[in-house]
Amino acid sequence: MLWAAAAVVTLGFLIALEIAARHYGMPGPIVAQAQEVIIAPKSGFLLYASMALMMVVLTWKERLIAAGAAIGIDLIFLLVRWATDTKVTEGHPFGNGALWVILGCAVIAVTRRTDRERALLLKGVGLGLLLVTGRKTGDAWLLITSKARPTVLDQYVATADHALGNPSWLVGRIVTATGSIGAHFLDAVYTQLPVAAVAVTVYQLRKVAVERRFPGHHLVRTFLVIGLLGPAIYMIFPVVGPIFAYGADGGHWAVANLWPDTPPPIGTPHHMTFDEITPRNCMPSLHTAWATAIFIHSRKGPRILQFAGAFWLVATLGATLGFGYHYGADIIAGVVFTLTIEAALRSLDRGWDRSGIQLVAYGTAVFAALLVSYRYLPVEMAEHPWVFGPLLILATASVIYGYVRTTRLWEPKAAPAQQPEPQPELV
Repeated sequence: MLWAAAAVVTLGFLIALEIAARHYGMPGPIVAQAQEVIIAPKSGFLLYASMALMMVVLTWKERLIAAGAAIGIDLIFLLVRWATDTKVTEGHPFGNGALWVILGCAVIAVTRRTDRERALLLKGVGLGLLLVTGRKTGDAWLLITSKARPTVLDQYVATADHALGNPSWLVGRIVTATGSIGAHFLDAVYTQLPVAAVAVTVYQLRKVAVERRFPGHHLVRTFLVIGLLGPAIYMIFPVVGPIFAYGADGGHWAVANLWPDTPPPIGTPHHMTFDEITPRNCMPSLHTAWATAIFIHSRKGPRILQFAGAFWLVATLGATLGFGYHYGADIIAGVVFTLTIEAALRSLDRGWDRSGIQLVAYGTAVFAALLVSYRYLPVEMAEHPWVFGPLLILATASVIYGYVRTTRLWEPKAAPAQQPEPQPELV
């Protein structure tokens, strides 16, 4: 019943986004995903990662068959495009095969499986489709934010960011100094974040094929909730980012061409009108939120997975700041946002108690306080950085400490090994 209810809610949400996107003259997530059955997909890597996620419910033999079928279908697509002289100008020339296999498994689940096996395979298909559909949903949300919010609050956030030392300007200069090599490396990390999430999720779900059931909580749940709630904050607190509001990418809409060489001067911030193309997708930084979720869920994996989770978090922070996509204020808001969501989902899985309610309430209060301070106290924050800077870091650190301390108490305690009773010796 829970999965059925989730499916109905998700379908209704996608239909609503489709209608909203059509209102602005663009295809919505449903049509955009359906088109990739035939046309070159936007991200072939993402489709293959989604297929890998679906295959956690399959046996090794079935996985090999599915992977072979996906590669074979992609080769057929390549041959047809070559024969018809069809050029792939956008996206990747592969990935259609992975989507066909995912849809084929859905057909097999309905027509060839029964009872629990059917439900398990449909859950696997749903998991894979949610990842690719989540990407399309995000694209639709970004379009809606650019159309529905003509004014942005970048001047407020940029002013408040003086309390943190203008980290976007600092890291931006560092990335610029590394040249094209550093920029291409960070761009690869930034754009392939879903692939890193799949790697962690596949490890978490590695026993599903044997146990024939999913664990109560895993990374995909956190990823989806972040993606659903984050755009709502975009609509409340629209921000485009320093490279647009203060850089060359903003064109004549920008305040001035200052990023990353010259931090903006402290002054009285105002709402500023911006174009209807650039997404208002900064507050909070969802890339930071997702990378934080990957880091959290990688902690229980092997050492190489822990290292990868830490690396992806650090590299994502470098990319979000170094490319001018986010302010420092967005970053710490994204961390608090993720820890609060993660605490709520874990509490939902294990059952709500006093510690879970307190942690979620505290994280929510800190997140709201951050947004309010950015909006109504930016000048005071900029003029007294040695007061407000440590306060911002302390507030974020307090949520991190509360999360770590509380979740450690939730971990099951290992039972002490019983010592054998001494036996009397025979004389």
